[in-house]
Amino acid sequence: MSERAVILFAHGSRDPAWRRPIEAVAERMRVLRPASRVACAYLELDTPDLASAASELAQNGVNHITILPMFLGIGRHAREDLPRLVQALRQAHPELVVELRNAIGEDERVLELLAHIASE
Repeated sequence: MSERAVILFAHGSRDPAWRRPIEAVAERMRVLRPASRVACAYLELDTPDLASAASELAQNGVNHITILPMFLGIGRHAREDLPRLVQALRQAHPELVVELRNAIGEDERVLELLAHIASE
């Protein structure tokens, strides 16, 4: 049986308040699906990083990780840095299935919701 988890991957900040929305999404996921396993990871300026979050999940029996980039735009981090990190993760943990989804900002539902909020 496959033990699955989602990592919400965000940029990170030195300001601890910055991570609240990402952690709120993780908590809402746990409420919607109580059995879901979800972690947050950050590219820089915050912890845990992607490798640490994935290693902890793997040590706790997860063998399939879906990474959801929590970026609205697709810049250098999503285009270049993240694929390198995912490749390194796959090499470090060949026992894991690592799925990289499109950035959240590419989802039409997110764009629609943002348009509704902005037009109020």
